[in-house]
Amino acid sequence: MDRPSPDIRSTVSEAEWQARLDLAACYRLVALYGWDDLIFTHISARVPGPEHHFLINPYGWMFSEVTASSLVKVDLHGRKVGDTPNEINPAGFTIHSAIHAARDDAACVLHVHSVNGVAVSAQEAGLLPLSQHSTFILSSLAYHDYEGVALDADEKPRLVRDLGDKRFLMLRNHGLLTIGRTVAEAFVAMYFFETSCMIQVRAGGSGQTLRRIGAEVLQGSVKSWETVTRGAGAGLAWPALLRRLDRERPGYRD
Repeated sequence: MDRPSPDIRSTVSEAEWQARLDLAACYRLVALYGWDDLIFTHISARVPGPEHHFLINPYGWMFSEVTASSLVKVDLHGRKVGDTPNEINPAGFTIHSAIHAARDDAACVLHVHSVNGVAVSAQEAGLLPLSQHSTFILSSLAYHDYEGVALDADEKPRLVRDLGDKRFLMLRNHGLLTIGRTVAEAFVAMYFFETSCMIQVRAGGSGQTLRRIGAEVLQGSVKSWETVTRGAGAGLAWPALLRRLDRERPGYRD
């Protein structure tokens, strides 16, 4: 496994270095929560600035190995920007580049093949209103049908069309995807998305009649979220997540 140059911090802006820290932390947290799929799937983050550059994981690395310095900077076409010995999987950037290009608010795109997420994505009814967690998802959830491994650029327009202005995307028979205005927002959104799927899988396996949450409750979910987080959204939980990571899985700051 190639390693990045140790002096990379001196070659990037403070804003880019912060983006690297947040994204590396996100990779480590995804591994910590058990949502990773060996070396596969990706999380991408926009580099602050007018250049339309993005950060993504080095191909062949486990999520638990990713560091701020190891992340690879690419353009919207997946071409490397700058000097790094690490490579990326260009095909893996297909979904991410489509969303980054179409959505200015997509500072981070997080995609996982979590077991519970894939299980629910294979169910015809999709995500059901069975838990408090699910109420935060359903107000901004879209679906995209499976077209095979995402290698073909021809799929991009259909993906963008299906996503629309939503923040959560269930990729049928494939996995889950969240969009965030920050890395923190994308991660916390995925926490609620995956947890909603896990609850649905467990509830469905009980053999009992499932009790759905009513539409009138779902309509107030966005306001409830703002109240619970004191208007800070994902930013309220992110510092606590970083503290946990520093205790249990340090090293992402390298």
